[in-house]
Amino acid sequence: MATEERVTIRDVAAQAGVSAATVSRVLSGKYRVPPETRSRVLRAVRTLDYVANVHARALVGGGRKLVAVILRQVTSPFYAQVAEGIEAEAAAQGWLCLVGATGGDPRRETEVIQLMREEGARVVILVGGIVEDAAYRKRVTRYAQTLDAAGSRLVLCGRPSPDPGLPALVVEFDNEAGARAATTHLLSAGHRRIVFLGGLPGNTAMDARVAGYRAALAAHGLPPEAAHVIDCGLGRTAGMRAMTALLADGPRFTAVFAGDDMVAAGALRAIADAGLSVPGDLSVVGYNDIPLAEDFGPPLTTVRTPAEELGRAAVDLALREPRELPGTCHVLATHVVIRNSVGPPRAGRTR
Repeated sequence: MATEERVTIRDVAAQAGVSAATVSRVLSGKYRVPPETRSRVLRAVRTLDYVANVHARALVGGGRKLVAVILRQVTSPFYAQVAEGIEAEAAAQGWLCLVGATGGDPRRETEVIQLMREEGARVVILVGGIVEDAAYRKRVTRYAQTLDAAGSRLVLCGRPSPDPGLPALVVEFDNEAGARAATTHLLSAGHRRIVFLGGLPGNTAMDARVAGYRAALAAHGLPPEAAHVIDCGLGRTAGMRAMTALLADGPRFTAVFAGDDMVAAGALRAIADAGLSVPGDLSVVGYNDIPLAEDFGPPLTTVRTPAEELGRAAVDLALREPRELPGTCHVLATHVVIRNSVGPPRAGRTR
């Protein structure tokens, strides 16, 4: 029985008028290739229906119906909710979902994206705030361009694009407006000495929250020096350690705005360990409204971010035809959820 002759990388090279090594460079996405050369190679791949591997199948438009989601960590309640939304929307539209975690390591992120491309993922979603330095901008530019050349889409979920001209979709929520609303809630309760706990300089999400916090203070007539930002990073341990240090000499503030709910959890524990109460002695607000926030002691006032909706929107927009897109950037709203962790300043601590 005769077997069908398979198109080889040399056939693609001959069709494109380049070397086999150049074809390999284009398909790997790891090397810089002139745009004109890349276009010729990809055109030859499609013309010859070159399907030597899964990666090539994606390039010619025959990749599997896979959505890849890449997270910093899978244990974070916020990331887990976003991933749940991505999985739910992908399943509803008949697509499969692959999840990868990077631990915040840029090299691992690159490796995971390369793996997802080789597996034929036609949508790659990067989730969560990031420190937007020159290395990150260069990295994301490379991701966007190589995925676009392969017929795949990059979606930045919960972070802005470093360049509006990149072939990438952005789905995020208004971090600054949420932080401004949370700070305003504390100010409306009578607080004037409010600490922001959880700063992470350079991180796109946290910088926006700090900006909203500062804007609310300014809108209420407070001078710039009234802002007190503690750059302790995120997570329960960071929040507990930073709050313990702040309380060591007695609190010189009446309220805490935590950068996220896990920082708030650590702060609540440190306040309790110091023999103080919330909201009797100190008021606390968080950010994200993770499922456990209403079970904290006391239930936490926080900013609800549409985490699951964010994930659903990322998939929904990525699977639309370009002419159906409402634009390359889609911003979701946030709102404050009022519970029992905020009260008026205790007498004697209002100045």
